[in-house]
Amino acid sequence: DYELCEEWGHLYPVPREDLINLHREHLLHLLERGDTEKALQLLQRIEDPGICLAISEQCLDQHPNLAASHFLADYLTAHFYGSLTTARRNEIQALHIGSKVLLTLPEPSRGNYFHLSSRPLLMLEQLLMNMKVDWVAVAVQTLHQLLAGRDIGFTVEDIDNLLSKYAEKALNFPFTLKEKRS
Repeated sequence: DYELCEEWGHLYPVPREDLINLHREHLLHLLERGDTEKALQLLQRIEDPGICLAISEQCLDQHPNLAASHFLADYLTAHFYGSLTTARRNEIQALHIGSKVLLTLPEPSRGNYFHLSSRPLLMLEQLLMNMKVDWVAVAVQTLHQLLAGRDIGFTVEDIDNLLSKYAEKALNFPFTLKEKRS
């Protein structure tokens, strides 16, 4: 049905907003099915870069599943980096990095942290608070690799400060001295 609507749009004038809505719904449908190749082909068929950018951003803002979010963040970064504001660019890159960190976690647990995919530092802090030390080690290693030479609103130093803060809390043992009674 989407393809029929797309053909109809080539034959008759369709308002811009309706065209964006059609392509957005088609793209989300393809991504929900996991068909990233057809999704990429759809985006490449769209001739107007403004429409393509609007569709990609609207899809990303609807918070699709992990694979779809990763695909859209990657696509926007690769094709529209210069067209995005600095704040939006940082937001999309943080989502891209957060989705990569999520992919390092065991699959059954990804859903518990998906809502934090656009905030990798907060996700790391949540993992620390949940005592998932092994997962934190892999996440930190991934973050260090991904942040090399990038400015996305936080740095490797911010990660190190977060780890130091929780290491200090882990070593803080409140105790009271007991008096010896005779």
